[in-house]
Amino acid sequence: MPLPPIGSAAPDFTLASTSGQPVTLSGLRGKSVLLAFFPLAFTSTCTAEVCAFSEDYSKFESAGAVVLPISVDSTATLKAFKSKESLTVDMLSDFKREVSRRYGTLLEDKFYSSRAYVLIDRTGVIRWTHEETESGKRRENSELLAELARLS
Repeated sequence: MPLPPIGSAAPDFTLASTSGQPVTLSGLRGKSVLLAFFPLAFTSTCTAEVCAFSEDYSKFESAGAVVLPISVDSTATLKAFKSKESLTVDMLSDFKREVSRRYGTLLEDKFYSSRAYVLIDRTGVIRWTHEETESGKRRENSELLAELARLS
């Protein structure tokens, strides 16, 4: 299943967060949202990516965006990852893989998500998507922030 089409309504969901509070996508209307699906915590590219989100969090905030890194790891694993890497960004646990399936990012044979990005505007409409073809590749925050700037 491919990523949802540009111009379609983003499928709503509620997931457990490392903040301790569940996050519901539709509850973030009025802000741009970047869903950043990543394969697994504690792996090299994923660590670099989530650390970069943490370091640039204020840049995303200034752009009026909420960054939601999502993986199939358990909340406990993600909390340990957040602590070990001193991350400021909260991550969402798609442990049941329902959101990854709905967004077309779940690699069924590996049982984890591909690295993919879904940019949702303030009204809940998908405006940009990208899925990496190699798990060791990721988008730089500068590119993601440029995509965000186009929404304004």
